Amino acid sequence: MRGLRPFGLVGLYVGAQLVGLALAFPFLNAGLSSTTNPNSPTDPLLIIVVIVAAPLLLLWLVRRRGALGAIRMVLLLAIAASLDVTLTAAFAQVLPAATYLPPYGPAQAIYLEVPLGAIAAVAAFLALLLEPQWYIVDGVGFVAGASLTALLGISFGILPCFILLMALAVYDAIAVYRTKHMISLADVVTEMKLPILMVMPGQAGFDYTRRGTFQEQRGQPVEEREALYMGLGDVVIPGTLVVSAFVWLPALPTVLGVGANLLVALGAMGGSLVGYTVLMRLVARGNPQAGLPLLNSGALLGYVAAYLVLFHNPSLGLTLSL
Repeated sequence: MRGLRPFGLVGLYVGAQLVGLALAFPFLNAGLSSTTNPNSPTDPLLIIVVIVAAPLLLLWLVRRRGALGAIRMVLLLAIAASLDVTLTAAFAQVLPAATYLPPYGPAQAIYLEVPLGAIAAVAAFLALLLEPQWYIVDGVGFVAGASLTALLGISFGILPCFILLMALAVYDAIAVYRTKHMISLADVVTEMKLPILMVMPGQAGFDYTRRGTFQEQRGQPVEEREALYMGLGDVVIPGTLVVSAFVWLPALPTVLGVGANLLVALGAMGGSLVGYTVLMRLVARGNPQAGLPLLNSGALLGYVAAYLVLFHNPSLGLTLSL
């Protein structure tokens, strides 16, 4: 089963992006976009600042005595709160608009997505708090990753996505190969068992609560390591371009009536999978690798190739709006 671990991770990778595509327009219609101008080139800067600053702040805080447990609790509550919002919006797409309570009729209604979203978020919080096994961490990370991919994709147009992907690819390379603080962050995240790092063990019975830290795995020979890891950002950031292409490009009909926007989105995803293949070959050598340089480059190249083929326009859809 060890040889199947990269395929397990790629299943989570592709699955989260496909779910992100499915959630994109429902989230957009629900008003969950975080920006009023999706083509503003400055809007990604806040996300970039947060992504750069948050790991440094977390690493600084965990050095304080007794801080690890408190930080874990705060982060779990934040994850649960965000899941409540996104799951409520997702449930609203498949449930009736309202359930009326007799005998009041329209005067008294229950929107089932609200309690169901809260119940699911609380269940995820308790599972992560009490028994954070690898499949629970991956399950919550999958849902969170798909939701965040959709949220960022509907918030940023093509140009902001290009800026986001290129800037974070450079940052990830620096953080892994030069400062190495991203490796330290992975050690902390696995110790806290947070769904910020996807885990794919070699055996289903792998006990993540006992021997699943990133640091322990790095200390073993490659062939003896019990799990592979992938940061949630490695799923979300290239997936942002996938969703953005689907939402913001024209849905011109192509073969069999499939919209060109969807085909370009799938082209970006296919390009990132080429980057993923190269990444897994590097991971097999045993050293921690920065995922975003390869994944983002693949997504960008896949997008460019698909856009040129389908739209025959060198502008690449890079609309600037201040």
